[in-house]
Amino acid sequence: MMLLDSVPLVTQPVQIFFIVLVIILFTPLLLNRLKIPHIIGMIVAGVVIGPYGFNVLDNDSSFAIFGQVGLLYLMFLAGLEIDMYHLRLNMRRGLVFGLLTLFIPLILGVVTSVWLLGLDWLTALLLGAMYASHTLISYPVAARFGITKAPAVLISIVGTIIAVIGALLVLAATVNVRREGAFDLVAQISLIGKLAVWCVALLYLYPRITRRFFKSHNDKVTQYVFILAMVFLAACTAQLIGLEPVLGAFFAGLLLNRYVPPASSLMGSIEFVGNALFIPYFLISVGMMINVRVIANTDTLTVAGIMLAVAIVSKWLPAFIACRINRLDSSSEGVMFGLTAAHTAVALAVVTLGYNLGMLDTRILNSTVLVILVTCALAPIITAANAPKLKVRLLAAEENDGVIRQTRVNNTLITVANPDTAAQLVELAVLMRNDRGSHSMFALHVRDDNSKTAKSLAKSSLESARKAGAAADVAVETLERYDLNTVTGVLNAIEERDITEVILGMHRRAGVIDTFFGNKVEKLLRSSNKMVLISRCFIPLNTITRIVVWVPYRAQYETGFSRWVRGLARLTRQLGCRIIFCCCADAQPLIRGVLYRENYGIRCEFDTLDADDDYVLLANKINEDDLFVIIGSRPNSVSYSSSISEMPSFLQRYFAGNNLLIVYPEQFGEGPALTSFVDPMSSDIATMPSPLWRRVRNIWRRLAIARRAITHRNRR
Repeated sequence: MMLLDSVPLVTQPVQIFFIVLVIILFTPLLLNRLKIPHIIGMIVAGVVIGPYGFNVLDNDSSFAIFGQVGLLYLMFLAGLEIDMYHLRLNMRRGLVFGLLTLFIPLILGVVTSVWLLGLDWLTALLLGAMYASHTLISYPVAARFGITKAPAVLISIVGTIIAVIGALLVLAATVNVRREGAFDLVAQISLIGKLAVWCVALLYLYPRITRRFFKSHNDKVTQYVFILAMVFLAACTAQLIGLEPVLGAFFAGLLLNRYVPPASSLMGSIEFVGNALFIPYFLISVGMMINVRVIANTDTLTVAGIMLAVAIVSKWLPAFIACRINRLDSSSEGVMFGLTAAHTAVALAVVTLGYNLGMLDTRILNSTVLVILVTCALAPIITAANAPKLKVRLLAAEENDGVIRQTRVNNTLITVANPDTAAQLVELAVLMRNDRGSHSMFALHVRDDNSKTAKSLAKSSLESARKAGAAADVAVETLERYDLNTVTGVLNAIEERDITEVILGMHRRAGVIDTFFGNKVEKLLRSSNKMVLISRCFIPLNTITRIVVWVPYRAQYETGFSRWVRGLARLTRQLGCRIIFCCCADAQPLIRGVLYRENYGIRCEFDTLDADDDYVLLANKINEDDLFVIIGSRPNSVSYSSSISEMPSFLQRYFAGNNLLIVYPEQFGEGPALTSFVDPMSSDIATMPSPLWRRVRNIWRRLAIARRAITHRNRR
């Protein structure tokens, strides 16, 4: 081992960065073969090259800066990846488990730290915050077994949020007391007041600023830089009021969660940069702080054994108690314990801050790192051992309930006419992508001209579509066809690729005599019975606040009824917004049945409409941040009516400035069997309290629609 005061072997910035990149590159490759979590390898690599190892690199200011950035980035990602819907849906059970997994480790940690380790109460409280925190490092194991929607996993996610927030608040209070020198009640009340004002200010400002910025700037690089600026702004303001920056980064992740869909290219960029550079830099910097010679001491091993026992027992007890309260089986208990047993992100933040403030010595620091190494290795093993049992129980429960979820094959055809709209259409297709089965995507450009201009337009359009898919880590196969006309090319591609749905942009009217959809779209609808989606969005999809769906009468009898419900449910889940179905009372239980059958977990509401042409009266209720979805119907189909024939003219007149998505479902075929279900979590929008008033309202609506229709015909 090299001495601490000796000169490091490498001091040049370029060489330092190269060595770090080599570690980041080869450590995962090696550990994948050994089936060891990457976080362990990064920390060990930092130990080896650090001043307490072979002294290859010095723990200088560059590691301090990048390490702090990586820590904030890690906490930001923890808040960004939380499913906010399930946070609300499982709040009660998750709150109980969260309080258990927060206070039991906190109390056990304080008691054992004072009585067994001989620490003072303030340092023991800081160490108790480390025990209380945990990271869902074994969540990919649950995702691989397909149990992410199981109650045990959902409760663990909600409990993680509560435990992390509670641990960070304890950390902030402890550090504040340390800096003040004594417990000051007035200072603590002032800190709580500052925290409340800070939270309210961020809750009010961040969504509005983010939505406005995303509307005016569509460039993904600009959006990424903006997101990082907002994260570090929250961290800076938290530090200014006496809190720790990690709390600001985590809270910013929760607030920006809504505007970064999981399947979007922006989310891919955020995860890529963090996992490729900042977070590994932070882990390496932590390893460089570890003194291996101290770990080898008998005293350190004894402390590490005590801390490891406390960490394991204090996380097993909450899982055991919560499963008994919620009447869950032993496999659920094992999954909950495996998901919450690993200590990484906040634990590293706690010990790093405590070490920098002089509250923790190298003995506690190195013992904590050993706890992190053991729990990170143990958590995936426990989860993997119990996940198959829980999966079998879930499948058995589904069979007993008569619910059978089938793996479906989807082939989406995206027609791109120009590079300006190609990326937006691909983004819509990606957000509606079926992640439970096979889903292939094709971008098609049809030309009937062999000129250089036409070929160049086709190339640029398809390249834009391919890049948009690659940014979201989705493969989009590009197709260029030379055919008689656009409709013929699309129809041939549908037959050749076994297409299940077609996505295209809204037609732009070229003159007064031109129709709303255009001749090409109308001909395509007459020539094919596949599902066709026509999109027109004036704002980015991730800024949409609501999806309002108008469903025609008898739409539940069409062949493609369940397909478009599933597609809109996937879009709603990705955007994290709520969806409102405006339909007749007969269709509502069948829509609920599709959502329950697939277990999408979205916020859905229902507004009962009694007339086919009531969508006209929704014009004043659709906001500029809403996506208005209209389920169309082809002539001679079950759900077609005379009022639907007037739909294009009404859309042009009353919804010219709204975001539209017109869906023509698959029709004229044999559809799957539908199951009705009354979801207690969904709600109906009650517009009138009395049936008498509802009848009066319907009469008034029909009179208003009749007057508008007569006026429209006279003007024509």
